[in-house]
Amino acid sequence: MRKTGWPMITKTFRIKRDAEDWARRTEDEIVRGVYVNRATADRMTVKEAIERYLAEITPTKRPKSQISERGFSKPLLQHLGRYSLSAVTPSLVAGYRDKRLAGEHRRDKEGNPIPLAANTVRLELALLGHMFRIAMREWGVAIASNPVLNVRRPSPGPGRNRRLTEKEESSLLTAVDQHSNPMLGWIVRIALETGMRSSEIVTLRQGQIDLKRRIVTLIETKNTQPRTVPLSAVAANLFIQAHNISTRPGDTDLVFFGDPGRHGKRGPYTFNKIWLKIKKENGLADLHFHDLRHEAVSRFVESGFSDQEVSAISGHKSMQMVKRYTHLRAEDLVTRIDQASKRRDPGTGPRTLTKRLPTKSRPRTSRLEKPSNGSMNTEIHLVGETRRDSR
Repeated sequence: MRKTGWPMITKTFRIKRDAEDWARRTEDEIVRGVYVNRATADRMTVKEAIERYLAEITPTKRPKSQISERGFSKPLLQHLGRYSLSAVTPSLVAGYRDKRLAGEHRRDKEGNPIPLAANTVRLELALLGHMFRIAMREWGVAIASNPVLNVRRPSPGPGRNRRLTEKEESSLLTAVDQHSNPMLGWIVRIALETGMRSSEIVTLRQGQIDLKRRIVTLIETKNTQPRTVPLSAVAANLFIQAHNISTRPGDTDLVFFGDPGRHGKRGPYTFNKIWLKIKKENGLADLHFHDLRHEAVSRFVESGFSDQEVSAISGHKSMQMVKRYTHLRAEDLVTRIDQASKRRDPGTGPRTLTKRLPTKSRPRTSRLEKPSNGSMNTEIHLVGETRRDSR
């Protein structure tokens, strides 16, 4: 079908009547301005679209995000890869969500399904939804709407509320200090002192640390925004020890360096294996390294730092995220309440005032009176006093 101002539109039919009906409907849609060329959406499958997304869009993101998206794409390809983009409906996406949450794709030794974490499913749906958005905006795929936008996302669930007790902290620090590589103990202590993420600590280079000013400049962060982290005296001393380590090689400027890899280049120090072992041996299996960041941020708040100051140190963009990562101990709040009560009353506690203030029976008024001699006298009646002015 040809129409002035439009590219040629073609479609094959077995019956002439069907072709004529299609031509009339298409021409009518063009005239009304609602025509959508669905040919590309009918031909392109989800598998082809995801593969194109991984080849064109994913490489523009950070390395860690690239690895994550390739992992999230595998179940999408397995369950939805054979469908065309036009055949993907909200109900189909919702069915995929429910199956993943129920854990039907994996089972334990007894054959029972193992539910998948809600946040994992949320990230898979986010990848699928962004792929559809790119296809509609940049690839010329005509779809009425993004099917993922009309699907309810799984709830992310409550944030972690894991705090270290004094006994746990003591046993943890003792265990990491006994490790053969002192860098593990320095990294754990720096996390508790500064609230930096593990990836931010192990990728630090010598030029990012200014010990004279006692600051660390982070260039690559989780939220892509550089930030400057102040160092306590303890943290600065830890970096001095790391800088003066006797085994420091001359072929890298990493503060916490690892062994040379297959290509002969040194990468950051990796400690995940020994970290898991130490946790298990000390009864801290439920402790995540990221919990040390939670602990540090909470200690900042307990020390009297404002939300803005905590956000500047931790790098959180919103105050809501600061509150999520801040967990105050109830026993500390009890102490603060007692201190507040003592400030109000150094004796036995707050008193109730029962003495009433005296009331005035005569209201406060003012009036102007003109005397008989023609001069203007102003008589002002105030509470408890009367003043006469003569003008």
